[in-house]
Amino acid sequence: MGSRRDLRGPLPADGTVVVVGASLAGFRAARGLRDEGFAGRLVLVGEERHLPYDRPPLSKQVLAGTWEVERTRLADAGQLSDLGLQCLFGHRAVSLDADAARVELDDGSTIEADALVIATGAHPRRLPGTEELGGVEVLRTIEDVSAIREAIQSAGDGCRIVVIGAGFIGSEVAATCAGSGCRVTVLEALDAPLASALGARVGAACGRLHGLHGVTLLTGVKVTAVENGSRAGRALQVVLDDGTRLDADVVVVGIGVQPSTDWLVGSGLTIGDGVRCDAALFAADRIVAAGDVARWTWSHLDHDEDVRIEHWEVASQMGSAVARSLVAGRERAPHFDPVPYFWSDQYGLRIQVLGRPDPTDDIEVVDGDLESDDGKFVAVYGRDGKLSAALGVSRPRQLMAFRPLLEAGATWQEGVNLLASKS
Repeated sequence: MGSRRDLRGPLPADGTVVVVGASLAGFRAARGLRDEGFAGRLVLVGEERHLPYDRPPLSKQVLAGTWEVERTRLADAGQLSDLGLQCLFGHRAVSLDADAARVELDDGSTIEADALVIATGAHPRRLPGTEELGGVEVLRTIEDVSAIREAIQSAGDGCRIVVIGAGFIGSEVAATCAGSGCRVTVLEALDAPLASALGARVGAACGRLHGLHGVTLLTGVKVTAVENGSRAGRALQVVLDDGTRLDADVVVVGIGVQPSTDWLVGSGLTIGDGVRCDAALFAADRIVAAGDVARWTWSHLDHDEDVRIEHWEVASQMGSAVARSLVAGRERAPHFDPVPYFWSDQYGLRIQVLGRPDPTDDIEVVDGDLESDDGKFVAVYGRDGKLSAALGVSRPRQLMAFRPLLEAGATWQEGVNLLASKS
């Protein structure tokens, strides 16, 4: 291999690329490299032993038992073979020498490459002191959802579930478990669910869905401990800061994730709440990052912003984008400039968001009512006179009308007036 000074140009078509991370972004990057004409050696490293799979169904269809795990696969063994991938599943990357583009794996082996894709994603935050406590679970992997299902089945009819955190994952788990007949309580530290992402008014409206479907939601509360309860084995007690004790058979912790960057300490890359990347997703010459682990320079609303976005659609697009960037070379690679999109299915409704809302944005409801019992509405977000985002609850046609405006950098007032002009 040449020195790093030689590596700003296009990727050699017959070189070696290592993709570390075999979830959505990593798989899309590997497939994208083939689509872009890369014919060289392509190594896909994944910490889990499973074939690449989709995570969103885990908190819904798989947890509910309406899907088998196999339905979540992004590709089967034959499709991976057709892509000519060297798959190293069940192996974790433990270190990287960025200057040499050399990856060390947990079995002591190393791989040297002409280029590297970092797609190691993120891992759930856990409540301190609960790591060894039976019945306290997180939800990120196939093993996680299996553990939750087994705990619910062990508890039997009337299983009591406490969900800590009313974000999107926590709310989806609550909705799925309530639909399966469990008694569910959701605990949220903020005064309104999702307030830090969607603003207090819209977050409170989304939070109303829990009560409308028989789920108890407690906001503004802090969990101080989870302890073994009165029954040996499964029963637990969740202790709040006001002394309240909540009985639970299962506790699911959904308090966010942290980017999986521990293996990159000392690598030579810049790390800070993710792998720091430029606007074309390069962390260094011929090293790119994609998915939940990547923090990149995003140009929108007439300025640049360093962002890390934890959503399926962005991860999918980033996987394809890093493939294009590597093949083009750092000097010619296009900027990654998406209109972020994500969704969450809860209680038979779908919450969809275009753009990137901020709780400090101006917010106006332009369709429906935040207090309506059917839970359906559309709200638009504005910042510095520009349209920044739009949110719809089971209003897909109305919501998608805002995508062209967000792509064009429309004004806040254009967003407010859009649906009125179509009526």
